[in-house]
Amino acid sequence: MELGCAAPVSGSWATAEGCREVAAWAEELGYRSLWTFQRLLAPVDEHGEHRLDPPYRSVQDPLAVLAYLAAVTTRTRLGVAVVNAPYYSPVLLAKSLTTIDHLSGGRLDVGLGLGWMPEEFEAAGVPYAHRGARTADFVRCLRAIWTEDVVEYDGPYFRVPRARVDPKPLQRPHPPVLFGGTAEASLRRAGRMADGWVSSSRADLESLADSIAIVRTAAADAGRDPFALRFVCRAVVKVRSTTRAPLTGSLAEIAEDLGALADAGMTEAFIDLNFDPLIGAPDADPEASLRHARDVLEALAPSAP
Repeated sequence: MELGCAAPVSGSWATAEGCREVAAWAEELGYRSLWTFQRLLAPVDEHGEHRLDPPYRSVQDPLAVLAYLAAVTTRTRLGVAVVNAPYYSPVLLAKSLTTIDHLSGGRLDVGLGLGWMPEEFEAAGVPYAHRGARTADFVRCLRAIWTEDVVEYDGPYFRVPRARVDPKPLQRPHPPVLFGGTAEASLRRAGRMADGWVSSSRADLESLADSIAIVRTAAADAGRDPFALRFVCRAVVKVRSTTRAPLTGSLAEIAEDLGALADAGMTEAFIDLNFDPLIGAPDADPEASLRHARDVLEALAPSAP
């Protein structure tokens, strides 16, 4: 199982300096990849109280962070897990992703999600209904933009008039496209259409093998090679001395949990500290967060410096 890590995206450590430091450690320690995630807003109730956990309350734009990481790295792959397709038009997202693929020298991995928060759909000005069908049409349109010399796409939800959309991505035929989602329909869609599947921050780690089996079965039913797909786990790591849960506990216990992910069939995992409220909260000490991140990444590194 390949091992990556998340860049600082959420909370007070999500700064240019934080991204540079974590990116440098990732390359020094042999991590394969760096990842970001998307959150547009954090709803509050009528009393001004947050409805989401602290790590969701102050999140940088994932694509802007990837473009920055492209400039400060040379070897690690750069991924977003995930950006929600319904918030964009295919041609706009294609242009941003293609640019990042060029800036990184062809190191981009694209995770696409459906979105799940009605407030974000409202703020983005897009309908919440038919998210699955819209995303399927979105991906077909995106691939046409990336692979056809002259694009002319007319789908049920998206249209591109006859045009050239250049440049094309460096990676051919296009950057790998992974799907998020936990519902069975989303898993089957990943098997039919995507290059792999990426688990969410709230995934039940005990059921990952079942999710992988659904994706692979759908791929086989669609005439695709189920064992050519990638399976990426967002490993939400929380180092604690008195609490034990999957990926929560001592560093030694967490290392054992990462091994269990490989046994479940995950081909990749990335250590994500953004979702630890001691690190990813807006009021966390950014210097302490970076010191802690360095300790964790060194302890769990896939190779020596």
